[in-house]
Amino acid sequence: MDVNYINPFIAAVKDVFTTMIDLPFRLNKPGLKANREPDHEISGIIGLSGPVAGCVVISLKERLAIQLASRLMQERLETFDEDAVDAIGEIANMIVGNAKSCFPQDGCTISVPSVVSGKHKVSFPSTAPIITIPCEIGSDQFSIDVAIVKKG
Repeated sequence: MDVNYINPFIAAVKDVFTTMIDLPFRLNKPGLKANREPDHEISGIIGLSGPVAGCVVISLKERLAIQLASRLMQERLETFDEDAVDAIGEIANMIVGNAKSCFPQDGCTISVPSVVSGKHKVSFPSTAPIITIPCEIGSDQFSIDVAIVKKG
């Protein structure tokens, strides 16, 4: 897997969390994901197409999703409602925007993120290994899963 497609997402997550959401967080050591399931019940899914195919999934627990949505909206949300879904979608959009500016200039297209909640599956490319980057915000954890394959 080409790090030129992974590193922009890592840098974008760092930037969004430290500037837009203003929460200290820690990236832990990346590794190979053992299964093909999201780690948590909320996922922001970003698709890639063009000379590469695949997706980047930001997976978080509902409690953390509500906290991040509250922080972004600057109001306290109690449940993972439509406003929280929109806020998580906006966070994923900001990550996409930041990552896209650092992508190789090869015609790769990044999709508008989708947000999925509850028990769900993600259509990772079957031939791609999934690199998972565990992250922490205080005692809460989330993960960034990247599965990208070059075409042709």
